[in-house]
Amino acid sequence: MKLASNNQIKLLRKLSQRKNREKEQLFIVEGERAVEQVLENSFLEVEGIFIVESKANSYSNFDNSFIINEDTFSEITDTETPQGVLAVCKMPTPFTINDLKNLDSGVIVATDAIQDPGNLGTIIRTASWFGCAAILLGKGSVDIFNPKVVRSTAGATGVLPFLSCELNQILEQLELSGWKILLLDGNPGAEPIHQISKTRKTILIVGNEAKGIAKELINPNRKRVLIPNKSTNKSVESLNAAVALSIGLWSVNN
Repeated sequence: MKLASNNQIKLLRKLSQRKNREKEQLFIVEGERAVEQVLENSFLEVEGIFIVESKANSYSNFDNSFIINEDTFSEITDTETPQGVLAVCKMPTPFTINDLKNLDSGVIVATDAIQDPGNLGTIIRTASWFGCAAILLGKGSVDIFNPKVVRSTAGATGVLPFLSCELNQILEQLELSGWKILLLDGNPGAEPIHQISKTRKTILIVGNEAKGIAKELINPNRKRVLIPNKSTNKSVESLNAAVALSIGLWSVNN
C-alpha cells in the first residue's frame, strides 16, 4: 500500500468545492460503512481509497488504496470525528429526459429547492429503499455530490438515476408521457395522500424546508397532497421534509 502523493492530497482538498467536483467529475464518499456499501453494491466506479495507517489492513485487498497521515486526513474532511476512510468516486452519468420518458412505470422523487444536505441525503437513501425509478433535483436543491449529502445517504449515492433540472419544464414533458404528479403540500385544500388513487407512473414532489412547494409548480392538473396531522392539540405545525417524503413514499407504494 502506497503513501498518497502530494497531487492526490491536493485533489482531495479541491473536491470539497462543487466547481472542482464538476470539473474533475469526481466526488468523495467518507466513512467506513458508506465506503463498504459503495464497494459492495458496485454502482459507483471507485478511483481510489484513502485511509489512515491504522485502517490499512482493512483495505489491503483493494489495489488503488493509499495511506494519509491522520492530521492531513482531518484537514481534508469536514467531519468533527473522521473515521479515517474515504473513497474518491467517478460521478455517474445523469439521466436524460428521454431516459425518463422511456420509463413505463414506477415512482419518481423530485426535490423543489431542498437546501439542507442532511435532508437531501436522507431523501436519496429513502427513495433508494423504496426502489424509486429516479430522482429529479430541482433548481435550488443542494448538490447531490456535496460531501454532507453523500454522508447522509450512507452509501446510497449512485443507486438511483438522477437529473438536475429546471423542475417545471421537465414535469410538463413528463405529464405528456402519462406521469401523475403529487405535490406534498400541507396547506388548505390538499387531499390526504392515503386517499389518492394509485397509478403506475407517479412523481412525488417535496418542497423547500421553509417555503414549501413553489407556486409555479402548482396547477389544476397536479394533486396537492398532505400527510394528516393526528395530533389532538396541533402542537406540531409541520413535518421535516425528509420525514414527509418517507411517509409519502410509503403511502404511494402500499
